[in-house]
Amino acid sequence: MDILRAEIERLYAKGALPPEVAVHARHAFREFHEALTRGEVRAAEKVDGHWRVNTWVKQGILLGFRLGDLEESGSGVLGFVDKDTFPPRRFGLSDRVRVVPGGSSIRSGAYIAPGVICMPPMYVNVGAYVDEATLIDSHALVGSCAQIGKRVHLSAAAQIGGVLEPVGASPVIIEDDVLVGGNCGVYEGTQVRSGAVLGAGTILTRATPVYDIVREHVYRSSAGAPLIIPENAVVVPGSRAISKGKAAEWGLSLYTPVIVKYRDDKTQGSIELEDLLR
Repeated sequence: MDILRAEIERLYAKGALPPEVAVHARHAFREFHEALTRGEVRAAEKVDGHWRVNTWVKQGILLGFRLGDLEESGSGVLGFVDKDTFPPRRFGLSDRVRVVPGGSSIRSGAYIAPGVICMPPMYVNVGAYVDEATLIDSHALVGSCAQIGKRVHLSAAAQIGGVLEPVGASPVIIEDDVLVGGNCGVYEGTQVRSGAVLGAGTILTRATPVYDIVREHVYRSSAGAPLIIPENAVVVPGSRAISKGKAAEWGLSLYTPVIVKYRDDKTQGSIELEDLLR
């Protein structure tokens, strides 16, 4: 894999490629693309307890867009036009991925592990990594390079943002056994640790502080670190009053996520019902 990495980095650094170089580059990209789809390389991985961004993987994805030509696929109302380097993925019984009929799409270059269930309509973009027994519900989005752990439930209309550029930026990471409620949005490199529960409508971004009323702590991102939601935290939408100026006079408040408790037996009992859907 080190040889492939060096070649991807070299080709990416060249910028626009002349035709004679592009032919060779497509061969290298094809090898990279197949490894990405099989989950052998990924945009981020956990090393010694910390998430590390694999910048070269993002460079490989961007190289594919640079090399690709537009082509028509499908027919009729299901036809579309996209780069030929990233066609839609096709699954067989041997993949052991359950894709329910009804308008879902998964781009090639996204790894979908055995046991994943995809409820229509949903979408998984290139570079995403979705691990075993995860359920992607209707109208859910898994953006470019997002990393989704095992046994995660992305509820209806959940949005997991994509972070493809800048190439060194941390993608959105959802660890094992997380429940993401309906209409949640997780964006801009946020990391949600294992076992956390995001109540319906919770929005997490790098710019939004999270108030933990249990541990009496405020979680924030920094210049060198993403916003991190701790393990087993239960996060719900909340608000905080504006204390200055006209907004205070008008009694206005701002949205903020609030950690109201940590996962307990009652919480566990309510989310175990999700197993029936798998």
